Amino acid sequence: MALVGDRSRASVLIDGRSGAGKSSLSRRLADAWPRPRPTVLPLDAVYPGWDGLDAGAEAVIRDILVPRSLGEHGRVSGWDWAQDRPAGFSAAPHDRGLIVEGCGILRAESAPLADVTVWLEAPAATRRERALDRDGDAYRPHWDRWAAQEDEHIHRHDPQALADLVLTLP
Repeated sequence: MALVGDRSRASVLIDGRSGAGKSSLSRRLADAWPRPRPTVLPLDAVYPGWDGLDAGAEAVIRDILVPRSLGEHGRVSGWDWAQDRPAGFSAAPHDRGLIVEGCGILRAESAPLADVTVWLEAPAATRRERALDRDGDAYRPHWDRWAAQEDEHIHRHDPQALADLVLTLP
């Protein structure tokens, strides 16, 4: 919150690999946010399936971050994981804070559209344990597939270098 300060309409991007603690950090940040509470947008609600890391991040940049930077409301299509198809929308009004959390969101195109950028780091074994405890058998067969997309994101975009704050969690 020290980086957000009194900017109740700030945009915060939290990136990191699966299981690094992005969702937990975003909840804690939202709880500490000045009123009105910010919109919290997990990329898990947007990624279009198990091969959609880039597509989800690009949609949020195009449909949420860019409109907000122009003083407009943002809206992005959601994803129904059980039905493996688009479902509903997530909205991000321009007149309140926004926290976007998910792997892939921090890149050269998004960093200038945010007030605060965060990269979370954690050991691979810890991350895997947290993610599989959280999502269980639904995620287990896709772990390596998703990790390969995370690797590609890190290689192409170097999100840690774009972060205002880098946190290493145990």
